[in-house]
Amino acid sequence: MLNIATLLENNKKWAAQRTLEDPDFFERLSQQQSPKFLWIGCSDSRVPANQITGLAPGEVFVHRNVANVVHQTDLNCLSVLQFAVEVLKVEHIVVCGHYGCGGVSAAVDNKRHGMIDNWLRQIRQTASAHEEELCALSDSEKVDRLCELNVVTNVNNVAQSTIVEDAWSRGQELQIHAWIYRLTTGRIKTLQDSRSGQ
Repeated sequence: MLNIATLLENNKKWAAQRTLEDPDFFERLSQQQSPKFLWIGCSDSRVPANQITGLAPGEVFVHRNVANVVHQTDLNCLSVLQFAVEVLKVEHIVVCGHYGCGGVSAAVDNKRHGMIDNWLRQIRQTASAHEEELCALSDSEKVDRLCELNVVTNVNNVAQSTIVEDAWSRGQELQIHAWIYRLTTGRIKTLQDSRSGQ
């Protein structure tokens, strides 16, 4: 049975194994943070950015929230975006959703969920904008397609942020990628060509 003590013991084993494999790993890691990637993903525990992309600690800067939403008024997300772009000088921003997203499902199931309904309003607006396309699909296909449309919407929101617009106007090399992850296969799918300021 998993409990807090198990997590702490797992951490000791993990740290010991990393040190055994690479004695200087933690010393190097503590000296600087210089990832090339910002990951904006869903909070879902089954979609860990480092593991599914095969990256080590320090190689990806991560922001996660319910349904990988980028609101222009979310100071948390915008602060992460600004730090990643202006301080860390990341070269790639990945917005990654996943099929079967509970947040996306909740946005369109016609039920009240409490405060989260306010957070998911943008997804309902995306569903409304694509109503004709979505109505032609089965329920499961509809949710999966809306998961894809949600990623694309949020890539556009990242691209239209003043942070990214300013970076591109300075000539900063920065690309935005729209990805979606399938839980049943562990594979990532690219949804559109990357966007850049050029």
